[in-house]
Amino acid sequence: MFRNRILHLVNHRLFESAIIGLIVVNAVVLALETSSRAMAIAGPVLTAIDTLILVIFVLEIALRLVADFRGFWRDPWRLFDFTVVAVALVPASGPLAVLRAFRILRVLRLVSTIPAMRRVVTGLMQALPGMGAIVLLLGLIFFVFSVISTKLYADSFPEWFGTLGASSYTLFQIMTLESWSMGIVRPVMVTHPWSWALFVPFIVMTAFAVLNLFIGVIVDAMQSQQTAEAHDEREAMASETAAILVEVRALRAEVAALRNVGTGD
Repeated sequence: MFRNRILHLVNHRLFESAIIGLIVVNAVVLALETSSRAMAIAGPVLTAIDTLILVIFVLEIALRLVADFRGFWRDPWRLFDFTVVAVALVPASGPLAVLRAFRILRVLRLVSTIPAMRRVVTGLMQALPGMGAIVLLLGLIFFVFSVISTKLYADSFPEWFGTLGASSYTLFQIMTLESWSMGIVRPVMVTHPWSWALFVPFIVMTAFAVLNLFIGVIVDAMQSQQTAEAHDEREAMASETAAILVEVRALRAEVAALRNVGTGD
C-alpha cells in the first residue's frame, strides 16, 4: 500500500512537471556559476540552490527505488538518471575536481523526462545499426581518397597532404564545405589544374550522398518507432473497447433477465 502511494506520487503529472522545472532551474544556476560576476554577487546563493536541487534529485531517485526497485534497474532511462545524479555526488576535490564540470550532465535528465525528447533519442539508438554500415562506407571512401591525394599532392602541399592522417583531415574539412574552395582546392589547382576532378566527386559522394543517408536512416527509424507506438496505442484501445463491450453485453443480459422476472411476476 505504501509503495503504491509512492508509485502514484512519482508518476503523477505534477511531480514530473516539478522535476522538469527543477532541471531547468539547475541549468540556469550552473550557467550562472560560470560567470565570475554572478559568483561575486550571489555565489553562496547559487551554490545553495545547486545543492538543494541535488538533494531533491537524490530524494526523487530514492522514491523511485522504493516504489519499484526491480523495475527501476530494468529501465534504461532510470539508469541514466541514476548515473547522472551519482556523478554529481562524487566529491569534486583533488584528482576528482574535473568531475565538477560534469554536473551540467544533470540537464540531460530532460531527455528522460520529456517524452518527445525520449522518442527522438530512442529513434537515434534504433538507427545505430544502419548508421554503422554508412560509417563503414564513409570510412572506405575516406581511405581511398586519402591514399590518392597523398600520392598526388604530398610533395606540393605537405601541410595538407603530407601524410595519410593529414590528407584525411583535409578531406574532412572539404567534406564539411568549410573554406574548401578558396582555402584548399583553388590553391591546389594552381599547381595541379586537374585536381578538381578528384575533389568534386569526393564532395558529391560524401557531403551530398553519404551524409544524406544518415538522415534517411534516422528518419526511417523514428518513423518506424512512431508507427510501433501508434500500433500499441490502437491495440490498447481495442482491448479496452472489447472489455467495455463485454461489460455492456453483461449489463444487457442482466437487464433482460430483470425484465423477464418482472414480466413473470
